[in-house]
Amino acid sequence: MTAYPPEPWHLAGQAYASVWRIPVADLPALPDGAEPVVLGGRAQVVTAWIDYQDPGQLSYHELLSTVAVRGRGAAASITEIWVDSEVSLAGGRALWGIPKDLAALDFRHGRTFTATAATDADWIATAAFTRRVGAPFPSPSRFEVVQTLDGRLKRSPVRSKARPHLARADWSVNPDGPLGYLAGRHPVANLHLRDFTLHFGG
Repeated sequence: MTAYPPEPWHLAGQAYASVWRIPVADLPALPDGAEPVVLGGRAQVVTAWIDYQDPGQLSYHELLSTVAVRGRGAAASITEIWVDSEVSLAGGRALWGIPKDLAALDFRHGRTFTATAATDADWIATAAFTRRVGAPFPSPSRFEVVQTLDGRLKRSPVRSKARPHLARADWSVNPDGPLGYLAGRHPVANLHLRDFTLHFGG
């Protein structure tokens, strides 16, 4: 059994996120009891490439997709997620019911951030983000992650702080892959969440 830190996890790094408006009929499956937030027949999906770095407890790469769901406040359910860390995979599944899988994730930082994700079977997605104007000070946020753990709905609190920067992003998504519902679509907003800190779990 792979050992992992107890919750909460204290993490830090760089995140590159995109917001999508997806027809409800095209959404991936959500946990029983989780309802998407729907406006005009569309739900909000957020995808993110995350580079977890020191001084956080763990260092690894991640690609995830989440759907905004109803909650006591801001809430999301992670529908697809890949990491390149066995420790993160084991802890995410056991502590919070997050359906993490392993993938090869290649990140290149610079004036333009580029990322690719692939499994042994096929490629998942690629993206390039170019940072634009941003906030001079860190901005805090709180939300819940809603998953299924041991057959029950689990709501895990998350607190974060980051310097948000608007960005331009170009995505390429494998239409036959697990994120195929995003293929051919364009995000409505893109952000670089610079120097974030994250406290995940209770």
